[in-house]
Amino acid sequence: MDARGLVRSVRVVGTAQGVRAIRSAWRRSRTDADGLPRPRPERARVPGAARGAEPRPGGGVIHFARSSLRVRVAVGGAVFCGWDGAGPEPSYALAGSCPEPDPRAGLEPDKDGGWRVVSERVMVTVSRLGSVELRTPGGAVLRRDLPPCWWGPEDGSSVTRWVQRSQVAPDARFFGLGGRSVGPRLRDGAYRLWNTDPGAFEPGQDPLYITMPVQLVVADAGSHLVFHDNTWDGRVTLHEGGEGAGSGHDRPGRCELRMSGGPLRYWVVAGAPARILRGWTALTGAPALPPHWALGHQHARWGFGTEREVRRIAAGYQERGLPLRALHLDIDHHEGHRVFTVDRHRFPDLPRLAAELRARGTRLVSIVDPAVKAEPGNAVYDSGSAADAFVRDGRGREVRGVVWPGPAVFPDFTDPKVRKWWGGLYAERLAQGFSGVWHDMNEPTSFAAFGEPTLPRSARHALEGRGGDHREAHNVYGLAMARAGYQGLLELRPARRPFLFSRSGWAGMQRYGGTWSGDVATGWPGLRASLSLVLGLGLCGVPYSGPDIGGFTGTPSPELYLRWFQLGAYLPLFRTHASKRAGRREPWEFGQEVLESAREALARREQLLPYFVTLAHLAHRTGAPYVRPLWWQHSRDRALRDCDDAFLLGDALLVAPVLEKGARRRTVRLPRGRWYDTATGQAYEGPARAELDAPLGRIPVLARAGAAIPVVGADGGIELEVWTPAPGRSGTGLLITDAGDGWDAPEVVRLTVQTGEDGGPVVTRDDGGPAGYPLRVRG
Repeated sequence: MDARGLVRSVRVVGTAQGVRAIRSAWRRSRTDADGLPRPRPERARVPGAARGAEPRPGGGVIHFARSSLRVRVAVGGAVFCGWDGAGPEPSYALAGSCPEPDPRAGLEPDKDGGWRVVSERVMVTVSRLGSVELRTPGGAVLRRDLPPCWWGPEDGSSVTRWVQRSQVAPDARFFGLGGRSVGPRLRDGAYRLWNTDPGAFEPGQDPLYITMPVQLVVADAGSHLVFHDNTWDGRVTLHEGGEGAGSGHDRPGRCELRMSGGPLRYWVVAGAPARILRGWTALTGAPALPPHWALGHQHARWGFGTEREVRRIAAGYQERGLPLRALHLDIDHHEGHRVFTVDRHRFPDLPRLAAELRARGTRLVSIVDPAVKAEPGNAVYDSGSAADAFVRDGRGREVRGVVWPGPAVFPDFTDPKVRKWWGGLYAERLAQGFSGVWHDMNEPTSFAAFGEPTLPRSARHALEGRGGDHREAHNVYGLAMARAGYQGLLELRPARRPFLFSRSGWAGMQRYGGTWSGDVATGWPGLRASLSLVLGLGLCGVPYSGPDIGGFTGTPSPELYLRWFQLGAYLPLFRTHASKRAGRREPWEFGQEVLESAREALARREQLLPYFVTLAHLAHRTGAPYVRPLWWQHSRDRALRDCDDAFLLGDALLVAPVLEKGARRRTVRLPRGRWYDTATGQAYEGPARAELDAPLGRIPVLARAGAAIPVVGADGGIELEVWTPAPGRSGTGLLITDAGDGWDAPEVVRLTVQTGEDGGPVVTRDDGGPAGYPLRVRG
């Protein structure tokens, strides 16, 4: 047990809740002792020498003395490698079936007894002893995987754990691994692959709610993404390399992956960052498209208490001219914290309340937890028991944990029939007038006084009919719950796009919605961690995310709250959060200066909504995140690879948030090209470092020269904010519009910005016709 676990234990021991938690932890320990295999003597195994190969579509199978390796290049260029007979399916990450093999890729002998698979975009070479190299078509090595090592019983009946060590270019930088508060660049250290609820986490704390075995490696020779399709507990250890000075030797970057079980199989996608994310999306599915209102400001609060308080807060936003697109009700609107059961005493007429708010342009969003109070007479518990929906142990008994309402059971979302049953329950949420849901405590969290807050590792799961235990199901529990909720909402309201985001998930979770930062600790380091999480998740294929503005613990200072608010105004999920524990977090609670500056930030967010809608459609089509690192288009710029305090919003805007207390100026590294300060109009030429003013009332935002940004005009219609191209240069723009929350085909307008004879910008469509929208020329 770590220090945080000890603090948790001290706080609960002696309370009724603490006694229940201790009993639950003891039962979990006994269950695991009975249900998990007992340790046996183990022996190590490596592949041995190659003995032959068997060509197959897209590649082939190389046979070694003690293992085999399957290499397959898919249409689109993604490479699959599977050891010990592991295939690409079944998989929770893949969207549908495995992509077809590339008919042009074939297996052929290589030098020194090895083999290689040559394709249009990548070449895979396998040495005689099992090393695997991924090369560019020109021969540059992107990644070298050394021969893996397995451990298992001496009789060879199974594998208990394995390790794979890899090398990358000396100048390479690591990104990804899900939501990490130390990113987006991952420094030297170990990163665990085990979703957990850390409580109010500090920057650098690991692991967090969403861990993924997804690495994006960026180097001068080229970039690549590697995804180890294994849901078990594991640990990734990274060591950045270094280039030798003078006659010194280069030191390659190193990665070591240790997994506690499961198959050794992985996918690699190589190319430019935009191409990589497009290929990753083709494998794992298109990000869900949020409705328009979900791209505006949203406010959550734990402690609304009554309908009257909800109305008071909504009226407060309206009276002060602060646009509010959604209000999120936390667990206090449930009766006894029961899932899908509204407290009729405090919320006697939720449908009427929802209708009133919707008339003002504000939707209601409801929290949903997976834990179901284990109480006969509770309708959800009774129906779930009748459907045999809850996780059981090896003896067939319901697994019970302790959460806030007390003893609870947990649905097995890895069972299709359970997902169907659970999805039907969302009809109650829709009938009460809710327009969306957010999933919380779905790591899954079972409060523990001692040890990790999780279900017993020996708990049994369906795993789509294959059967297995919680060691394999834990990391995908939140993903499977999101799948159940999304599909349920889609079936209940097929004409509308579901709105759902989840605290936990895994690779492929973008198919069902987004996520938020969870309970980040209040403080300036927490503000910086919020940006790291959004950037890192975007590079793992989850473009829609954002922090709880202000953090989770305590009340932030007015300056910290405002800087967090200003950052949130440029992130996909823009959500403020208040709670009983942290105090009120409405903008007017921090004084008139904060209120006026927050109003300006909200006005700019509302003005940029057409741009956010365009970015949402672009993410849905290509996987490109809304929020991108500065090196997105210039991955060979090493200085940009080390920048973690600014970001690109699409291709057109560069946002440099203030992340330090008292700062009124800040330095930002600019990518190549001309950039305009959107507040002053001053032009800067990149690549360079620029000193920008950052008064308390705003954060620095720059626009790329030649950009045509769709915004809301004074009349409420769409107009184009056009930034004058640099002399001799041109620019582009994109506008994608739709009806708002349905499935009608959107209208796509591609634009070209050129300099006219009078020196001003001329905007035309890709067919040569006029833009068709009013222009607002800047710069």
